[in-house]
Amino acid sequence: MQTVISASRRTDIPAFYLDWFISRLRVGEFRLSNPFNGRERVVQVSRASVHSLVFWSKNYGPLLGRLPELRGWNLFFQFTLNSEDKLLEPGVPPLAERREQMRLLAGIFGPQAVRWRFDPVACYESGGGKRDNLGGFESLLDFAAGIGLRACTVSFMDPYRKIDKREKQVPGFRFIYPDHGRMVETASRMAAQAAGRGIRLSTCCEQELARSGIDNLSGGGCIDHALLAGLYGGSLSHVPDRGQRRSAGCLCHESIDIGSYREQPCRGGCLYCYANPLIRWRS
Repeated sequence: MQTVISASRRTDIPAFYLDWFISRLRVGEFRLSNPFNGRERVVQVSRASVHSLVFWSKNYGPLLGRLPELRGWNLFFQFTLNSEDKLLEPGVPPLAERREQMRLLAGIFGPQAVRWRFDPVACYESGGGKRDNLGGFESLLDFAAGIGLRACTVSFMDPYRKIDKREKQVPGFRFIYPDHGRMVETASRMAAQAAGRGIRLSTCCEQELARSGIDNLSGGGCIDHALLAGLYGGSLSHVPDRGQRRSAGCLCHESIDIGSYREQPCRGGCLYCYANPLIRWRS
């Protein structure tokens, strides 16, 4: 049975670690360190053993320039594209540039091979006013529908202690975590807006929200074996990924994530990041 390589939930490989990734593909193996116990294992990769490579990124510019080096591999793209907000996402390219990247990927590989992620929905207080990153959502819906995308993954920001420490570096700033009722209200509005453009919303690790009976919104799996096999043929296990947050509603099928929180810290610097961004924030 072939495997799926996830590159990666733990860092932005297409934006910052593509040299390493392509070099390891050529060698035919990845050495992985467990983020919890430090144990190392070797994963052998070849076009025969790997069904598809699933990328996760907010910036596919570097990868678009190196597509010839990935010829022969089945590729799928998880593309996080949020409303432009330099306070929340200081290290990503301008929104217009990233929209063009998404348009190119959809044109080259087909819209079904690109999954748009509006992730996370973030609410915060800054300068004495309450804000969120939803102001550009409808415009992004129009854009995504215009290039043929019919699905979008959404989630709400989760609290982590590392985020609590990070937000204290920004004077006058704090994240706001909406209660379930407010999340349902917000998600219902987003789902209705998406439905008007022919786009279906699915949740990422939002079990209670997915069970709230919202029209045009359901639970989802970001690594979906049925979708990948439908795109590229072949046989996949459809076994749930027990290494993910199933209790929170993750419906992903099994994959091997080859990124590292510690050895490959993300340089995107997103203020809400659950991983390990490098940069520090200043007022």
